[in-house]
Amino acid sequence: MLAGTCGGLVNRACGATAGSPPAGKLYHGFFYSAPTPGSDDANEHNVTPADVKQFETVLGTKTSWVYFSDNWFESHAFPVATCRWIRSLGKVPYVRLMLRSDLDQKHAEKEYSLTNICAGRFDADLRRWASQARDFGSPILIDWGLEPNGQWFAWNGKWNGHSAGPALFVAAYRHIVDLMRAEGARNLQWIWHVNWDDDPDTEWNRLENYFPGKDYCDWMAISAYGRSPSIAGMSQRVFVVKSIRFIPA
Repeated sequence: MLAGTCGGLVNRACGATAGSPPAGKLYHGFFYSAPTPGSDDANEHNVTPADVKQFETVLGTKTSWVYFSDNWFESHAFPVATCRWIRSLGKVPYVRLMLRSDLDQKHAEKEYSLTNICAGRFDADLRRWASQARDFGSPILIDWGLEPNGQWFAWNGKWNGHSAGPALFVAAYRHIVDLMRAEGARNLQWIWHVNWDDDPDTEWNRLENYFPGKDYCDWMAISAYGRSPSIAGMSQRVFVVKSIRFIPA
């Protein structure tokens, strides 16, 4: 994959937003979770500066952003320490905001349900998180509710009324974004992050049904797994996107 250097993204770190890559270039990001003995480390946030350096050395390129999970069953606090060391390397933090009560998948959410989010159950903590992100000052990439069209996550429609689920997801997404913007956290750049295919493969679960609207996302991300250009047995999909920037993993 052709990747741009971090310059175009990070040189804007003193401002509120991160810019698009130079013409003909792509940003190269980094997501890594080292396994610990006896565990697959599903927490996905124990990346270190040494991991980033090793990755860049092996590939002979520079990364622009570092992606990690912020699990709310562990803490509701803004992950300032991780964001600081990422910024110290000249990278942009990319926070995977995970409002979930455990690491298990394929079940309804016990605490941080879409209904509870929309009802304002976590507004105080979300505002506090947003104010700390605002005070961080430099750009932060952020996604909440990634891969909503995949039934492995509790924010998928399967666990939220099936056909009624996508609309509820959109309402929760907008609630979080509106609340954080109201706290002045304009350095947060919101990423609508979907899976490349729909699971379950039903009309109501099509990824576009989870789109929160162009005013609620600055970038678009697509999780695509498998060999290129296509996975055997899978149909290819065509996307037409306007005024949204892409972040390749």
